[in-house]
Amino acid sequence: MEKDLIQPAVAAILSSVIAIRAYRHKSLNLSGAISGFIVMFIHLAVNYRFGAMLLVFFFTCSKFTKFGEDRKRKLDADFKEGGQRDWIQVLFNSGIATLLVLTAWKVIGSQDKCLDSKESRIITSLIGGIIGQYCCCNGDTWSSELGILSNEEPRLITTFKTVRRGTNGGVTKAGLLAAAAAGTVIGFTFVVLGFFTTKCTSDVTVKQLFVIPLSALAGVCGSVIDSLLGATLQFSGFCTVRKKVVGKPGPTVKRISGLSVLDNNTVNIVSILLTTAITSIAFLYIF
Repeated sequence: MEKDLIQPAVAAILSSVIAIRAYRHKSLNLSGAISGFIVMFIHLAVNYRFGAMLLVFFFTCSKFTKFGEDRKRKLDADFKEGGQRDWIQVLFNSGIATLLVLTAWKVIGSQDKCLDSKESRIITSLIGGIIGQYCCCNGDTWSSELGILSNEEPRLITTFKTVRRGTNGGVTKAGLLAAAAAGTVIGFTFVVLGFFTTKCTSDVTVKQLFVIPLSALAGVCGSVIDSLLGATLQFSGFCTVRKKVVGKPGPTVKRISGLSVLDNNTVNIVSILLTTAITSIAFLYIF
């Protein structure tokens, strides 16, 4: 097999296996599995490190989404068995990174580069954006899925008053720590694989380690931005009939916080855009 075809072939096989498995385990529905295959294939075919970050995000979030399902079923009005994601959620969580991956492929093909603005500002910025997207998404998911299970009462991020579990914009210490850990895992994955896939000068190699704490900050940043948007522009109310926090007004719903301006997907995409931009700029200055 031609050398140039090996990586796309590996990408196709891995993406197929993972998409089928995710569909069978109800992590993705049919549309989510198809779009997930496309996204995974692009990431892995362009750069194994990009694919690894996507897979770490997908597998850890799928695991934590299913963790404590019985309790989440009682608290979450939009609970889905197995946390099934559809094509919209797949694209909202990985669409921007996929565009950045394709842009990187257009610039340097499938080469794996060290983060070094002196060598290429555009590649450093693109990689920073990709890392930022997955730190944001991973941080938000870990924070939400683990924070809701915390025994600590959540506090609304804008007023610090205690609110019901499941309220948009409610934060806990455990949730913020989870967001930092989620970002750290993404950064750690990128850095460790880079030791095997890139050749950097000694000083540049040392600087790559800064990706890990920056990723932790990006995870927290994404979670905080998401919470701020959720607390102000996303409606939360308590349904006296269902005894759950819901995201839409109604005759049996008592408002807790937020305006009915954005829905959950829109909040996610705005927080992703902002975190991706912030991380991309930070990488330019630091690397």
